[in-house]
Amino acid sequence: MSYGALRTAYCPHAETRITSPTARFPALVYSLQVKDSWEFREFSMSEHVIVVHYHELWLKGRNRRFFVGKLHTALRRSLEGLPTRSIEKPGDRFLIRLTEGVNLGSAIQRMERVLGVAYYAVARSVERALDRICYAAWDEIELLQLANFAVRAQRSDKSFPHSTLEIEREVGSFLLERFRAAGRDVNVKLKNPDVTCHIEISPGPALVYARKIPGPGGLPANTAGRLACLLSGGYDSAVAAYHMMKRGAHLSFVHFYGTGSRPGESSLHVASGLAQQLVPYQFQAKLFRVPFEPIQREIVRYAPEEYRILLYRRMMLRIAESLARRDRCLALVTGDSLGQVASQTLRNLVAVDAASNMPVFRPLIGSDKMEILATARKIGTYDISSEPFHDCCPVFLPRNPALYARPDELEEAESKLDIPALIIDGIRGTTLEELKFSSGQVVAAEPRAVWRSDKPKAAIA
Repeated sequence: MSYGALRTAYCPHAETRITSPTARFPALVYSLQVKDSWEFREFSMSEHVIVVHYHELWLKGRNRRFFVGKLHTALRRSLEGLPTRSIEKPGDRFLIRLTEGVNLGSAIQRMERVLGVAYYAVARSVERALDRICYAAWDEIELLQLANFAVRAQRSDKSFPHSTLEIEREVGSFLLERFRAAGRDVNVKLKNPDVTCHIEISPGPALVYARKIPGPGGLPANTAGRLACLLSGGYDSAVAAYHMMKRGAHLSFVHFYGTGSRPGESSLHVASGLAQQLVPYQFQAKLFRVPFEPIQREIVRYAPEEYRILLYRRMMLRIAESLARRDRCLALVTGDSLGQVASQTLRNLVAVDAASNMPVFRPLIGSDKMEILATARKIGTYDISSEPFHDCCPVFLPRNPALYARPDELEEAESKLDIPALIIDGIRGTTLEELKFSSGQVVAAEPRAVWRSDKPKAAIA
């Protein structure tokens, strides 16, 4: 049976009953093994573009243009420094036209961190002639290891003289003949094939690709307002930050550290590494570094032992809130997961939150540790958080921490503390490290003091 006969037998009314080729069957997600198989092949960059598709932005209404514009900005900033001819938007996708000689691996590596992208593909841009499309399709899948394939065409420009069914039939037959001539036992499989060769006909050259690479999804960077994330150095808070970035939030980071300056003694190097790993998602970030051990000693001196950890966390929220307001943030973010440790029981979380006048978002509240660690590995923060460092929270750890504290109990436990003075002390010692992602590199400015001695009240406003 020929490709055309098989195609028609399986879906005889495809042209009239199904309008979107990507909706006919589940999209194929390619593994790193498949990606590796084509990275070694020499491509002529003059005939390649990156096709970028988005999904969630279609849920937007009249403000869709705003989100699409932000995605365009993110693509431009992510590819800054690479020889790119243009970034165009014909219809419901972006086309990134690469100039000859560009490092394709670098372009793909940067695309992996562009929030709002559902998937992308390196496509061949060819003349809109059926014979040229057939040869481009063969060049695209010739070296791939596959047992079966399918061809899916999308024709948004109806002036093209061939229908999608005709394109799929002709290209599929051509590929099948080529495989037979090469002595390869490759067949057509229209449902869940090993490889799907995609052909897009839109104004301008035709696009041919067979390797769809999943993007991070979500919403484009810097579309949902500013948040301040309490970045501990562990696995959870970095993953929480990533989840909020995926929803379009722009994050500043607040890190509380203990004594020590060398790796293994202080957590500053870990916090800075995490911030540098996350900043490419949003291009700029601030890392507030707060010395916390002097405040801990005051809490140990005056507060009951069983409430120490909870009082540490209440003071962290207060200081983070002051810095967040200074940075025009609207809420705080933490990496708490319900019931993971003693301080994260439901009652303890409620009692700790009572110290803050800002909303506290916890995107990991329903996640288990294995899910968190999987995401940490995916975004590249796992190894950084695994480095040895001195965490300030376990300092002076109580033998029997409270599990079900009430807000009034913690307020009573804090009654002997000078809360405003401790907040000022914390901010007085805070330094700010500003980070920027530019031309594929993260640049960190020299840390500087945050405290303004001429206007002390501004620090806690």
